[in-house]
Amino acid sequence: MQRPPLRQAKTIDNVFNSAYWHLGQQDFTINEIRTKLERKTENQEWIDTVLARLIEGGYLKNDFDFAVRYCEQAFSNELGKGAIKRKLQLRGIAVTEIETAIEQVMDEQQVDSYAMASSRLLSRFDNFYGTNKEKVYSQMTNRGFSRVEIDHALAQHPERETLRCKLAVKADKVDLSTEIIKLFNKGKGETLIRQELKQRLIDLSDFEDTLYQLTLAEDVDFYLSCKKELAKKRYDLSDYKDKSKAYAYLSRKGFGSDEIKEAMTPDED
Repeated sequence: MQRPPLRQAKTIDNVFNSAYWHLGQQDFTINEIRTKLERKTENQEWIDTVLARLIEGGYLKNDFDFAVRYCEQAFSNELGKGAIKRKLQLRGIAVTEIETAIEQVMDEQQVDSYAMASSRLLSRFDNFYGTNKEKVYSQMTNRGFSRVEIDHALAQHPERETLRCKLAVKADKVDLSTEIIKLFNKGKGETLIRQELKQRLIDLSDFEDTLYQLTLAEDVDFYLSCKKELAKKRYDLSDYKDKSKAYAYLSRKGFGSDEIKEAMTPDED
């Protein structure tokens, strides 16, 4: 929706009133107020006069003083250095002034960024059930904390052992039988299936028993699957090089030596 046109100032007092109104809502930088006043009037002389009076009267801070006040409020709200720098840059403050302001406030208030990260994490999470490691790191990073500070905070958290990665949380919901059959149907052998499930952090303590039951139920037959995978290729098994390539291919697919040898043995009429 297009913003309606702003009623233009007819006198410099209108410009002053507009500036006072905006500053009554929150602190603004000089450039931010200038931008707002330029919507109110095209008279640059009025704008410059108003800005000069506001600065002289202490209503409007220079960029460094603005950054210092912002840092003081941000640190009291447990906002990390990264977020402070990012937000002030978006508001047009020079990086050198931001860094100097951060350093000054941290020194004056004896801000310990590691302790602050630990406090923030503890106040936000009693434990980590219902979330995952990736989400926690994302939230803390958005709050301006560095990886090292987050690692430190997690190491201090009494329930740190309950924090698991997204993959591990997802793995808890997996049905082992279903996943084995899915991979088997894609033409993968036992070794490759085990490897892929392990990479997905799926609990394999019941793998052997589950696979045995699937074999008894004839849901899985690696000997037959190995033959089918070989049949998809055009290897000349009478040629030594082609036979070696076929063996290597089936091995990469996760089939065992017995399965491969049987698949490569010509059927007897």
